[in-house]
Amino acid sequence: MCLGIPAKITQIDASKQGKVDYLGTKVKVDFSLLEDIRPGDWVIVHAGFAITRLDEEEAQETLTLLREIAQAEGE
Repeated sequence: MCLGIPAKITQIDASKQGKVDYLGTKVKVDFSLLEDIRPGDWVIVHAGFAITRLDEEEAQETLTLLREIAQAEGE
């Protein structure tokens, strides 16, 4: 099973390559599958490619749920 964790775009260049921030970890990503993206946007990344854009509210809701799951499993 794959789990899509929201990541925030921190850099993108003219060739549609750049980086995202996964909760403090910077990862190289190919953005060529998405149109009209820019730093500050939220995406889901799979196998090094950004595959879906999320709005910030949806990204934050998902991160909150993932934190709650992690906390529940740790108890």
